[in-house]
Amino acid sequence: MRLIVNQIEQELPDHSTIDDVLEMIKATPPFAVAVNFEFVPKSTHSEHILNEGDQLEIISPVTGG
Repeated sequence: MRLIVNQIEQELPDHSTIDDVLEMIKATPPFAVAVNFEFVPKSTHSEHILNEGDQLEIISPVTGG
């Protein structure tokens, strides 16, 4: 299935989860995840099944002053 991950089209197997995407892009904590513009709690990443055309944003915190 095709997904958009951080504005880049990616191909993943059907029934992939958020954890599968995070592993694919080698994401390192800390980060937050939004699917279709809705944040998804970390506790449900392994259970959240993605669908064709979903848009994911993996967002790292930014510090500064």
